[in-house]
Amino acid sequence: MNYLAHLHLGGDAPAQLLGSLYGDFVKGPLAGQWPADIEAAIRLHRRIDVFTDSHPLQAQARARFALERRRYSGILLDVFFDHCLALNWGDYAAEPLPHFTGRVYQVLAAEPHLPERLARIAPRMAAQDWLGSYREFAVLEQVVAGIDRRLSRPGLLAGGAAELERLYQPLLEDFRQFYPELQDFVTRERGLGG
Repeated sequence: MNYLAHLHLGGDAPAQLLGSLYGDFVKGPLAGQWPADIEAAIRLHRRIDVFTDSHPLQAQARARFALERRRYSGILLDVFFDHCLALNWGDYAAEPLPHFTGRVYQVLAAEPHLPERLARIAPRMAAQDWLGSYREFAVLEQVVAGIDRRLSRPGLLAGGAAELERLYQPLLEDFRQFYPELQDFVTRERGLGG
């Protein structure tokens, strides 16, 4: 899952929203460098990633990609599934997407101690409405290109957006089957004190 899904699943409190995003920016053991409620949200983010990466429906979706792209298909799926969530937001959330994303951007703007890389991109994220823009499939090409530039070997995701377009309908169905299972997993994790 990418930013939007983690934010949607992570909880509504400001610390939960922050930790849901920090999970992509904070690496290594959590040893009290962040407030406890933010660290709890980072841990949930990591459990969501483990659940997602090991789920049979994810394996099924990754297998749809051409062999030469399959190794990096998880990255493409994360982005595509955020598109599916944004496009079908009303099926999974009562709060309208623009209200939700606006709240996220306000929380980010009010936090003076964001992780360094997040602090650099948060103003652009809000100004360009990255989270809401996932509704538009054309945005995915820009997102994939941006991720590709940050990989240790740029060019590994070349053609990824075109492949997402080719696989659109089956991957959308994969998302529709998977996301409710992920939501159930998060509910169970929260029930266990996660």
